Amino acid sequence: MMSALPKLQNSMLPSAADDPRWPRIVARDKTADGQLWYSVVTTGVYCRPSCPSRTANPEHVQFHDTLKSAKATGFRPCKRCNPDGQSLDSRNAALVAKACRIIEESEEEPSLEALAHAVNRSASYFHRVFKEVTGTTPKSYAFARRAAKLRRGLASSDSITAAIYEAGFNSSGRFYEKSIEMLGMSPSQYRAGGVDEEIKFAVGQSSLGAILVASSKKGVVAILLGDDPEHLVRSLQDRFPKAILIGADRDYELLIARVVGHIEMPRIALDLPLDVRGTAFQQRVWQAVQTIPAGSTVSYAEIARRIGAPLSARAVANACTENNLAVAIPCHRVVRNDGSLSNYAWGIERKCKLLDRESTN
Repeated sequence: MMSALPKLQNSMLPSAADDPRWPRIVARDKTADGQLWYSVVTTGVYCRPSCPSRTANPEHVQFHDTLKSAKATGFRPCKRCNPDGQSLDSRNAALVAKACRIIEESEEEPSLEALAHAVNRSASYFHRVFKEVTGTTPKSYAFARRAAKLRRGLASSDSITAAIYEAGFNSSGRFYEKSIEMLGMSPSQYRAGGVDEEIKFAVGQSSLGAILVASSKKGVVAILLGDDPEHLVRSLQDRFPKAILIGADRDYELLIARVVGHIEMPRIALDLPLDVRGTAFQQRVWQAVQTIPAGSTVSYAEIARRIGAPLSARAVANACTENNLAVAIPCHRVVRNDGSLSNYAWGIERKCKLLDRESTN
């Protein structure tokens, strides 16, 4: 008898398709979670807007402004979207945050299987969710954490060997196989503050002004934008005060042309080897930023959620400001929650122009 009454009531109501909230249900709008709920008469369940279940017939849907109102229908909560508790995204973010803590606290890199077991998920599911949330794989995240630990150790330990073992390497042989990839230079060079590291650079011109591209042996280490070429060179010197800066030859200037071509035509892919240097948190942010497609924008808060740190929107904004690789790591695609443009390391006008070009090209 309980299910017959709601059907009768629903027949006297206008179709949900006429309600301005209906498109949010169809779009499975995650931002609407916690703002409204809906119930489905034919199935006897109530859901959150982002529910992944098949879209219901709007003739059978009722909207609710509160969870209490949805429960008052006498229907049961949907098992797929769990409207009474955390959303799937929130649960996944908590799961990934736990895995990140395990990685950070482990002496040696934990295996994928061990991490998945610790969070009570299958290895394949955990790997997919971890990458969706952080923009990187568990192995890459662990590698970045170990590299950060190694950099700290090289700066504070009495010997390189001690720093190697403190960073979790079982042998110096295993470490030296990865040392250049981790540090961008030899351990002795890093310990000396990058003394004598050779960095090639060249300066060019684009419609956004002057552009400087610099590379280490590993890859492009800086793409700087500005008005004054000399100021860009001084900025590069400030970033790498102990390195040897080498004005590049004509072959290297072809690299500048590729970057300029990407700036003028953003749909042309910019596939460059990068030497990304930053903290583990910064690298997580930058990796997530690199997944934003051209022509799209994402909020700082959304990036924070994707990397499993939903309360770190301000830290995400700071990481974007510290990005040395303009356009290669497209921090111009990160905006405020309301969609408005915030500060940009290379100037708000350049950010606006880059976004305009991506939306039209």
